[in-house]
Amino acid sequence: MTLNAIIIDDEPLAHKVVLEYVKDVPFIHIVGQYYSAMEALPALKKESIDLIFLDINMPKIKGIDFLKMFPVEAIVIITSAYEEYALESFELNVCDYLLKPFRFDRFMKAVHKASELHTLKSNPIKNVKEVVVSEKEDTQLFIKSDKRLIHINRSEIYYVESYGNYVKVWISDTFHLTPRTLASFVEQLPDTDFFKIHKSYLIHRKYIDYIEGNFVLMKNGKQLPIGKSQRASFKRFIES
Repeated sequence: MTLNAIIIDDEPLAHKVVLEYVKDVPFIHIVGQYYSAMEALPALKKESIDLIFLDINMPKIKGIDFLKMFPVEAIVIITSAYEEYALESFELNVCDYLLKPFRFDRFMKAVHKASELHTLKSNPIKNVKEVVVSEKEDTQLFIKSDKRLIHINRSEIYYVESYGNYVKVWISDTFHLTPRTLASFVEQLPDTDFFKIHKSYLIHRKYIDYIEGNFVLMKNGKQLPIGKSQRASFKRFIES
């Protein structure tokens, strides 16, 4: 299935990179190139566009503001040199976020994800339960750590630990330190899988090894306390 795509970016070099990469992607056909979001708007209203490669920092209107003002049906892949917009972008349901300069292998990962999403959207006869499972398996997030934007799957997170003005995101027995609050993760991570057992800990239920007294032993060997005010609700959570 071929995806009709457009590029929206104010930098000619950015167009050149995407066009060069697309030469080796048979399922993507570039049908338009635009150097501002407003310039692309008429095409989005008139033509059948499946995929947009969208820059963030453009004159007159930024890519994110464009998506807020003019929600599009097309799948969106952000291409930006600015990592700080990643979280906000995913809240707008973009497919992926490519941080410039990006390599061909990373580009291919993004477009294959877009192709799979397009196939899913194009087959409404799929069982609703199957769709929900596919989306859950694919849920991802980006966190800033040590001047890098790190891509992780939510399902890999054992627990999140408050650490002063930072939080530690634990993946097995290692962690990423990021300048965020625990509350922001409570809001972002699904409450069907994650529970805040203590003012300093948000844990993933599938990585609980066992519970003894007022402590939880995680499968990475870490023992975490259960706050007094959370004990009753935590019991209901694990029994649900």
